[in-house]
Amino acid sequence: MKINVGTFVEVLDEDFKGKVVKLLNDEAVILTSDGFELTYPIKQLILIGDDLLIKQGSTYGAIESAKTQKITVNHHKVNSEKKSKKDEVVLEVDLHIEKLVKNFKHMNNFDILNIQVDTARGQLEFAIKNRIPKVVFIHGMGEGVLKAELDYLFGRYPEISYQDANYRKYGLGATEVYIKQNPNV
Repeated sequence: MKINVGTFVEVLDEDFKGKVVKLLNDEAVILTSDGFELTYPIKQLILIGDDLLIKQGSTYGAIESAKTQKITVNHHKVNSEKKSKKDEVVLEVDLHIEKLVKNFKHMNNFDILNIQVDTARGQLEFAIKNRIPKVVFIHGMGEGVLKAELDYLFGRYPEISYQDANYRKYGLGATEVYIKQNPNV
C-alpha cells in the first residue's frame, strides 16, 4: 500500500503514530494523537493499518464486543508459568521530549537536553535507591548528543554498567543500565 493523506502511519525508530495530513515532496506531515504536526521523510514511515478497519474498530459496538470477548477469553485462563530471571523488573524510561513535557515548541535544544539528562539522572537514582536491577533509557537515534550525555552521566556511577539495549526490542536508540546489587549496603 502507498502512503496517502489520511493513512495511519508509525515512524521508524521513534515512538510516533499518527495520521498523514499533508504530503510535501518526499516528506509527510503527521498529526499525532497528542495533536502535534510533525514532518518526517516518507521512507521513515510504516503503514499501521487500513483506515477503514481502524474507523470500523473504533465504533462503540466494536469496542464493547472486544471488551466482552477479552473478558470471556481471559476469564478462564490461568497463568501457571513460573517467572524466569528474564521476567525481572525493568524500568523503561522514554527520554523523548514529547513524553516528558506537554509543550516543548518554545524550548531550545539546550533546554530540551537539560530536561532529558535531569530526567535520566533522577530515574537512575530512583532505580539505585529502590534496588531495581535494570533500567532501559530510550533516547532515540538522532545526532547522538543525548547518548553522549548519558554515557558521561553513567560513567559517574561506579555501581552501574551499561550497554546498548536489545536491538530487536528497542532498535538502535536505547541503552540498558545494570545496577550492581550490593547486599552490604
